[in-house]
Amino acid sequence: MFKLSVRNLTKAYPNDDSGETQVLDHISFEVSKGEFLGIVGPSGCGKTTLLKIIAGLLEPDEGQILIDGQEVEAGHNRVGYIFQQESLFPWRTVRQNIEFGLEVKGVPEKERREKSEEIIKIVGMEGLEKNYPHEISGGQARKTEMARSLVVSPDILVADEAFSNLDAQTRNYLQEEFLRIQDLTGSTIAFVSHNVDEAVFMSDRILVLSNLPARIIAEYKVEIPRPRIRTSQECLSYRSKILDILSIEQQKAMKRSFKPKQSVST
Repeated sequence: MFKLSVRNLTKAYPNDDSGETQVLDHISFEVSKGEFLGIVGPSGCGKTTLLKIIAGLLEPDEGQILIDGQEVEAGHNRVGYIFQQESLFPWRTVRQNIEFGLEVKGVPEKERREKSEEIIKIVGMEGLEKNYPHEISGGQARKTEMARSLVVSPDILVADEAFSNLDAQTRNYLQEEFLRIQDLTGSTIAFVSHNVDEAVFMSDRILVLSNLPARIIAEYKVEIPRPRIRTSQECLSYRSKILDILSIEQQKAMKRSFKPKQSVST
């Protein structure tokens, strides 16, 4: 049985022409327990919408989300979400941010402290528990957000461009940390990225989405043992294949958006 099954997801939004823009077009895929799934595609193709539906933050127009074979509805709490933009509460310390979800669930203080202590050690934030978000680095903030998602023991963790606003050195470090933490926790992860190098370095499998409406147009199982070398020929080969597909999608989008001017007769 798969940990996550996405079946026939379709979603559209109202547009300025009083009609609808279809964003997701009958998307289906499955994710095994403990798998790291990368999702890449052109900018604005619906990747965030897809993650929000998986996390129960949006309701699809059609389709189903199943976790452990059971269908879940919008509003479920079985998926942890790491947002693209930093989402820590500035008035709460690192520990208080991490414990927020446990507080919402009504977990007693003693149990909250035990759970937060464990996850703080896993993500490597010891000694920073009393710091506020403005007192830690961008990379530490990302690790705090990951800890906040993991401490409530979600079945699945989804991340939306989690490292996009960081410098290259911090981003590379956090990619390695993310994999280390997944290895310790056994988490099942769906990770959206615009960065193909990042997807190849981190993922067990990669889905490539088309331009709007998003469809799965390619799938790659990344058969490179870990730890991976970013500049290896194997990594560069996957990178080249995926970039070629995305380049074709970009060319199609440009052709659709180009409207030649009509000649005016005099």
